[in-house]
Amino acid sequence: MIKEIRRKYNLDFNRDKYKSFLHDLDSKHPDALLFRVAETPVFVSKNFTNKMLGACEAIVDLITDKNFKDLTASGIPKHESVPNENDHSHFIAFDFGVCESTAGELEPQLVEMQGFPSMFAYEVYHAEMIEKHFYIPHNFTNYLNGYNKESYLQLLKEIIIGDHQLENVVLLEIKPHDQKTRIDFYFTQDYLNIPIVCLSDLIQDGRKLYYLKNGNKIQIKRIYNRVIFDELAQQRENIGITIDLSEDFDVEWIPHPNWFYRISKFTLPFIRHPYVPETFFLNEIKQLPEDLENFVLKPLFSFAGQGVLIDVTKADIHEVKYPENWILQRKVKYADVIETPDVSAKTEIRIFYFWKDGWQRPVAVNNLARLSKGKMIGVRYNENKEWVGSSIAYFEQ
Repeated sequence: MIKEIRRKYNLDFNRDKYKSFLHDLDSKHPDALLFRVAETPVFVSKNFTNKMLGACEAIVDLITDKNFKDLTASGIPKHESVPNENDHSHFIAFDFGVCESTAGELEPQLVEMQGFPSMFAYEVYHAEMIEKHFYIPHNFTNYLNGYNKESYLQLLKEIIIGDHQLENVVLLEIKPHDQKTRIDFYFTQDYLNIPIVCLSDLIQDGRKLYYLKNGNKIQIKRIYNRVIFDELAQQRENIGITIDLSEDFDVEWIPHPNWFYRISKFTLPFIRHPYVPETFFLNEIKQLPEDLENFVLKPLFSFAGQGVLIDVTKADIHEVKYPENWILQRKVKYADVIETPDVSAKTEIRIFYFWKDGWQRPVAVNNLARLSKGKMIGVRYNENKEWVGSSIAYFEQ
């Protein structure tokens, strides 16, 4: 996104460097990297970074408002509401497309947000390997607000582990070793030294939960939650899970599962900001927009882009059975902004916000990025393409 740096990076790039980079990236946990890693990071100017963070802070104003829980109460499916919800989500992620305004200028546009963890641990190692193999200007960093590797990991540790013993804190997921994001679980274990536990391995004894360690039952006092309840509902019968996580267990959640729904696509219709596309609950629309082709239709309760319709017709909308579970969002125009050896790529930047107990507000700390040459960001839109996939942004200081 910064022409001089992009030109230098591309001139210095070669295939051997990239292969060595991938080899090192895969070396800590061989064959755990299940997604394509892009050939380049994204270089972001101060001005553009400030635009993204300004939009984030405006949304945080809404999230920290005393009425936010009332506003989002109906966003939690009744059969998936979990007791003992805390006051805030410990993690928030904001996804911005790098877009082109009507005036032809680059601007961020929010395409997604989630009160749920992301690739918090993997991106630490990802950045280290990029800096080992490629030129990154000294005044650029992947961290935000003065954080660095050490302070970032310390904050992550404080939020996830708190005052508990390490063995009493677990990373919980459905079949974690089969997940595409498993490499992040392994680096979480590396950096924080907490066990990875499959939901099907939980042992229930009244209100207490346990897991087995060397044949011994260990009580779980805090859960670093990576379980997407929407996914769990679809897979419960197939994977033989008998424990109902919506029961009142004697555990602390990091973050609490209800925040996955509160801070999500459900929140978008309540936000009014130049960098947030206008969004409507489908059941509240009295008359469909005349320019329906300029909107996308998204299910509220889905993850990773599942079920999104980008070429919407009136017939599609009439076929929706439960319009209260869908939103209609104005399309954004991704800019072909990353120069590559063939055609330019689009990019999306996810800003990580951490929220430690006792803080009045969350703070931006790190990021990830994704590159695409297709209609949308995602693997199925980028098959057989290069200079696409997982990446990370470096912000000008």
